[in-house]
This record gives sequence, structure tokens and C-alpha cells, in this order.
Amino acid sequence: MASPDRTPTRPTVPRGRHAPPLEVRLAQQRERLFEAAASVFATTGFADASAESISRAAGMSKATFYEHFSNKEECILALFDAAYEVLLSRILGAVAEAGEDPVARMREGMRAFLVVIDEFPNEAQTLLVEIIGAGPAAMRRRDEIVASLAQVLDRENEAHSEEGVMPRFRGSLDAFAIVGAIAELVSRQLRLGEPEHSADLQPVIERFAFGLLGLEPPPLPSAE
Repeated sequence: MASPDRTPTRPTVPRGRHAPPLEVRLAQQRERLFEAAASVFATTGFADASAESISRAAGMSKATFYEHFSNKEECILALFDAAYEVLLSRILGAVAEAGEDPVARMREGMRAFLVVIDEFPNEAQTLLVEIIGAGPAAMRRRDEIVASLAQVLDRENEAHSEEGVMPRFRGSLDAFAIVGAIAELVSRQLRLGEPEHSADLQPVIERFAFGLLGLEPPPLPSAE
């Protein structure tokens, strides 16, 4: 995923005998194109974006864009997959760092989701708002990723339920409802700017998520 800034700022890849190996150059090109695509999609919208505008924002030729993607639809799908890997890694890392307490693990996993959204506003705008107009394949990918995140949450809950440390979700769609609610609330926040930051949604998301388990969410730590 790109840097949190609105404009890609990566340095130019060295050329000539100082140039990195081909696989490194291709990876760097792809990362720059992802940054540029997220910026263009978030700023102009998917419908008005083009391979030319993305490659120009990346400081590359249109030919380089087509070396990586056949069109902007393929680009947004690849961006979605890359963003999902980052998001999942951050969620799993936060859950692991939370220790063994099931409430803390659930809380920190949801918090990580919101923090990533705040850190990467262009990608979030692209993948939660602009993706809706990117066609059936993009919507299917969005649904698959939401389902994948829900599966991670459901398996975590199942393990804690078997250990007797947390109630089991009452239905097969409970975990999906939590992930879907987070996605919709964040999408609204990105479109309307209410509240100011996605992380400010933590209390309402916790009330919903823990409420599905019949639990009262513990007080959030006060900011120092």
C-alpha cells in the first residue's frame, strides 16, 4: 500500500549499472503505480481515472503501466489484493500483541482495522467507496475479502468459545455482520467526514460487536 500522503513521493529508481535487479525494479514500479492509482481513484473517481492519468501521477510512461496491468480494472483489483494483505497482516499482528485475553484480542483487531483506514486514506477511499463503480469483478472481490475477514473473526471466536472464555456467536452471519458494519461505517466516514477519523468509530463498533455476544464492552482506555 502507498504512503498515507495524498501524493506519491517515492524516489526515482536508479538506472544503468547502479540499477537494482529486474524483479526489484518491477516491484518498485508496481508499488509506485499502486500509490498513484490510489491517489487518482480517490481524487477523480474510478470512472474518470485512466491508465494515462495513473502513469503520469506515478512519473512513468503509459507503456510501463501496461507492463503491469491490462487496464484500470485490473489495476484496482490488484490494489485491492495488496491492500488486503496489509490490512490482514496488521489485524493479525495487533491480535497477537494483545495476548491471550479474548476481549482485548477482539478489541485490538477492530482497532487495527480502523487505524489502517486512517493511515491510508487514498486506498481506503478507493477500496471502500470507488470500488462500487468498478464493475462486477471488483464487487465480487470486495465481497470475497469481507467474507475472508469475517472468517478470521469467526474462527477466533470459535476457538475462544471452545476454551470457554467467550460466548459463541449465535449465528453464522454474526462475524460477517461485524465486518460489514465496520466497512459501511468507514465508507460513510470517508464520504462525509463524520466523525473526523475512522478510529473515532471504535465505541459504536464495540457496542455492536460485543452486543452480538451478549457482552458489555469494557471501557475504552482514556487518552493520555
